[in-house]
Amino acid sequence: MVEKLYEGKAKILYPTNDAEILLTYFKDDATAFNAQKRGQIQGKGEINCTISAALFEWLETLGVPTHYIDRPTPDQMRVRAVKIIPIEVVVRNIAAGSLCKQTGLPEGKILPFPLVEFYLKNDELGDPLLTSDRLSILELATSEQIEQIKAMTLKINQHLSEFFDRCGITLVDFKLEFGLDSQQRLLLADEISPDTCRLWDKAESDPKARVLDKDRFRRDLGEIEGAYQRVQQRVLEQIARKGDW
Repeated sequence: MVEKLYEGKAKILYPTNDAEILLTYFKDDATAFNAQKRGQIQGKGEINCTISAALFEWLETLGVPTHYIDRPTPDQMRVRAVKIIPIEVVVRNIAAGSLCKQTGLPEGKILPFPLVEFYLKNDELGDPLLTSDRLSILELATSEQIEQIKAMTLKINQHLSEFFDRCGITLVDFKLEFGLDSQQRLLLADEISPDTCRLWDKAESDPKARVLDKDRFRRDLGEIEGAYQRVQQRVLEQIARKGDW
């Protein structure tokens, strides 16, 4: 058995015969609140791998460089080896979740512009929000890399917002991670899935029924697998229709 390089809450990384390529296995494990809540979502690994692969491939056609190579099995993805920058980049289009708790904004308020926030990728510290000065002091990335990350993030947000809108889904907010390959190129990494995005069904007005993401697990709303499956179906259908856009 190949020894794993790293195991996170949702994925396991394995080496391959090529030092520049890693194999990512997507788990069915589900966590929330910095892993204080744990469980499983049946089929989540395969669904998230499928959605992420489809969206990475699509973003590549739009000029967004990613770590994605291919998907050898339904729940495994081959990726370029990157050194992950320990920053979680969160984009918010609509007030929800922690933004409402921390600011008093009502859930569902459309923000006047996409809010890009940086968080330290550190579970032990609770993934704290980073100011620009804290980013500079911690030296997690150069100022040029931070500007590049923000520019890429806004571009990705525009593409994904338009894509999900065609799927009948509102992209409320989402998390991205970036890494540097052996040539120091900045690449979009990790995943794009209902685990990392807050997605609302545009056809549903009920605040609970509209949820199509991991909030169903966080808030014990039930029907988690069905929500993930609906997102996968709509994403794949939209990808198949891309010639009609």
